[in-house]
Amino acid sequence: MNMRKITSLTALLSFFMLMVTSIVLYIVPAGRVAYWADYRLWSLSKEDWGAVHINLGFLFLLSILLHIYYNWTPMISYMKSKTKQLRIFTLEFNISLLVTIIVFWGTLAGVPPMSTIINFGAAISDKANLFYGEPPYGHAELSPLADFTDKVKVDLDECLVKLKAAGIKVESSAQTMKEISAANGITPQQIYQLIKKPEATGTSVMPEEAPTGTGKRTLAQICATYNLDAGKIVTGLNAQGIGAKLGQQMKEIAAANGIDPHGVYAAIYKISQP
Repeated sequence: MNMRKITSLTALLSFFMLMVTSIVLYIVPAGRVAYWADYRLWSLSKEDWGAVHINLGFLFLLSILLHIYYNWTPMISYMKSKTKQLRIFTLEFNISLLVTIIVFWGTLAGVPPMSTIINFGAAISDKANLFYGEPPYGHAELSPLADFTDKVKVDLDECLVKLKAAGIKVESSAQTMKEISAANGITPQQIYQLIKKPEATGTSVMPEEAPTGTGKRTLAQICATYNLDAGKIVTGLNAQGIGAKLGQQMKEIAAANGIDPHGVYAAIYKISQP
């Protein structure tokens, strides 16, 4: 049994699988959407992919450390000059270090091409979020049914009647949406579709609390979704000292005015009220 070969092959295989899990986690919808819609890829949930990714990372780290141990002599030779003197900061090492620093700081600074990679992944996730549907609020699947119906303005008794008629078994209103969905083989999102109040075609009633994902939506999208007078909203925001344009995202408006995105949403909600 050749430990050097086993170590190298383990490093190679774990690296390959890390690339696979990295790509999956790069394109999956946001956690709030994945848990709400019970997103799965090849029968694995986002939590499953995350757990596999972490453990493969530890396996890769261990195999790399062993690889360094078994290949210490040739690696040291990479850092020796032509006169066989050990030099850590060789030209090759300096270039490798510089590339690593550029990627690290470029990512934090948000400069291309690092920012392009991040934004591309975010765009894919945003499309997935729209496809699978946003929950009414963050981690709604963890709320007990009684709390959930209260937050989405649905009568609990009516909710239980609808669920019973649909063949959905509910042992107690203290059960979470996730527990009910798991027991009945459906998603929390599907339960919500069964119990929520019907909405007018093309419009939605503006909730008092900002739904998840609101920060990435433009002011124009907010107005269109809730059938608001865009001119009235912009004028009303300006009157409160909040400069805003219809093409700006909610988080951009918030950042430009030094306030929280929820504060912008609250101002819009107040202006929209009769």
